[in-house]
Order: sequence, then C-alpha cells, then structure tokens
Amino acid sequence: MRARWDPIAPSGQDGGARARGAFGRFVHDFGWRAYAIALLAVATVALLVYTVVGAGNGGEEAAPIDPRARNVDIAKETTPIGAPTSDIAAEALPAGALPEGGAFTKKGERVYSVVRGTTGKVGTGDEVYTYTVEVEDGLNPADYGGDQTFAKLVDTTLANPKSWIGGGKVAFRRIDKGEPDLRVSLSSTDTARELCGYQIKLETSCFYPPDGRVVLNEARWVRGALAFGGDDLTYRQYLINHEVGHGIGYEHHLPCEQNGGLAPIMMQQTFGTANSEIMALDPDIHANRTFTCRPNAWPYPDK
Repeated sequence: MRARWDPIAPSGQDGGARARGAFGRFVHDFGWRAYAIALLAVATVALLVYTVVGAGNGGEEAAPIDPRARNVDIAKETTPIGAPTSDIAAEALPAGALPEGGAFTKKGERVYSVVRGTTGKVGTGDEVYTYTVEVEDGLNPADYGGDQTFAKLVDTTLANPKSWIGGGKVAFRRIDKGEPDLRVSLSSTDTARELCGYQIKLETSCFYPPDGRVVLNEARWVRGALAFGGDDLTYRQYLINHEVGHGIGYEHHLPCEQNGGLAPIMMQQTFGTANSEIMALDPDIHANRTFTCRPNAWPYPDK
C-alpha cells in the first residue's frame, strides 16, 4: 500500500503530479508567473556578478588623473585647493620653514578691503578672468610695503607674457567694483590657516573656491621661502602665479621632472624644490625622489 503524494488531490491525479516533479508542479500552480520569476532570478544573479566584477576592476579601468589637466569648474569646489590632505608636522618639512626676516601680522580682522585700481585686458585668450586686489584689514602696511605696492606687483606679474597669459588661453582684467572671478588677497597667517586648513603646521597659501579667493599668506610675502635663497621678488611672483594657477583650474601639484631644470610653476616650491621634500606633502605624487629643480616663478619661463 502506498500513500498518495497529495492526500487531498482528486482521485486519478496522483500519477500526473509525480510525473511532473517539483518544477512541474510549480509551473502548474503558478502558470506564466513561474517563468517570470525564474528569469528575474537569473537577471538578479547576473547583475550581482557584474557589479562585483566591475567594482573589482574599477581601479584598473578608471582613467588615471592627469595632474596637468585643468578643471574649468574649479569655482564649484567647496574645499581649499592646494592645501595638504593630511596632517603634516613642521619637522617633516625642514625646507618649508619660514626664513628669518621682517615682521608680519599673525591675526588680522578676517575682513578684506579692495585696493582701488583697474586695468584693461591683458593677454589674448578668450577666457577673461576678472580679479580684484584685496588686503585683509588689520595688516600693517609698513610690513608688506603698502596696498599700492602689493597691487602693482600682482598686476605686473599677471601681465607678464611668462605668466598664464603666455599660453594663449586665458586673459586677465583687474576691476575694483562688482563681483570678480578671483580675489587676490594678502592675508594674515591665522586667516590663511582658517581658509587653507590646519593640516600643515607651516605658513602656507591656497585658493579658496567658495570666495574665489587667492589666499596669499603675508608671512610668506614678507619672508619668502628657503628654496629661493632670499630672492623675495622672485618668490612673490611665484606665489602669485602658483595660487592664481589653482584659481584658473590647475588644482594638482607637480614634481620636479628634470633634475637640475626649472621647477614647474605648480610644484610646491614654498616647501622645497627637491622631490624628496615635496613628496612628504603629497605621497601620491609619482616622481624620482633624487631629482632637484631650480626655483622658478613662471608658467611659461621661455616666453
């Protein structure tokens, strides 16, 4: 005597159910929906496999970042450009120590005043950046040479064919009313640190996109950098060009690329012109650690 597979099935259906098997019974009970469920299950498994494999290969397939590429949407960024991304102790960057020299203001009033003065368009590029020259309130003019002296060096630096206009893509025009694209701003050390970040325990400068502010640290303006060997004029030109470079979209830093050659303008020359020095700031830079460059203030030094 054998028991039926389905004790409540009508008489005569027991043999057919056994013949269909489990899947047959499933199809019989659910009709076309059974096939839809099966297809959905297969598609789900395929999607999971694609996602896992794709994630695993993402690092290999992603195009590498070109450090020379220009981010034309830099103004949309919300964090400082040019500031280190991790905490760095001052002793890790001996070449970045602030040289001895004149006085500077540690704490300003965190308010900027526009220096009066305008220029016509300089450069032939179609992308025209307007800029203001600004000085933080609370700075002592005797320390940095006065507002007009500061503004004049900014103007003459950006108008030099060795500067960014030498590439033929961008031009500049100084204004003193309205909203500029860039605010070239001499800043106290505390304000510079507030805008640029507290990661590095040395005097630094940066570009702060939310304000369009090219932050030039007054301490560096007054005292320069060890790598420039006391040539404060060349250092100031470098400082303007480097931070304005960030402001027009060159957000990445570059290493020394030719031993004994001129340093790229987007190298962090404030902290040294040797790769072994600046790689402490940015361990993601791939470069020959033995290369050392010469200080350079210009994007296009051969113009």
